[in-house]
Amino acid sequence: MGQEQTFLHVDDDPAILRIVAHKLGQYGYDAVSVEDPRQALKRLLESGARIVILDIDMPHIDGLSLLRQLKEHDGGIQVIMLTGMVSMGTVMQAMRWGAEGCVFKPIDDFDPLLNMMDAAYQKIDRWWDALYERSQRKQVDEPAMTAAVKG
Repeated sequence: MGQEQTFLHVDDDPAILRIVAHKLGQYGYDAVSVEDPRQALKRLLESGARIVILDIDMPHIDGLSLLRQLKEHDGGIQVIMLTGMVSMGTVMQAMRWGAEGCVFKPIDDFDPLLNMMDAAYQKIDRWWDALYERSQRKQVDEPAMTAAVKG
């Protein structure tokens, strides 16, 4: 990956925020770290991030509720859960509500998280490519349709 790509990381543990920002920073990712989940949507809008790494067990707003809020705001936001809560029910709920994947704390191996980040950015790129192709096709089709209607 050549350029820095910004992601939002929401976790109430400042040590986890620092570790993840440092480790992913080594691979060209730029973290916007948020300890208070109530600030997540505001920071997401300010940063323009398209990927969110999200803890589940947090004060004020739990990660599953925040996941739903983020997806309601923009269904294209890619969310990766990073949590110490190892419950199959919680993981399944996160996936039903649109999470791309789940990585469990403590993180001994960053490869699964890096792979999920790469896959999420590839998915975003495919969406942008499809939208661009659609806009180009629409520009070509509109004059022909207008001429056919007038003709």
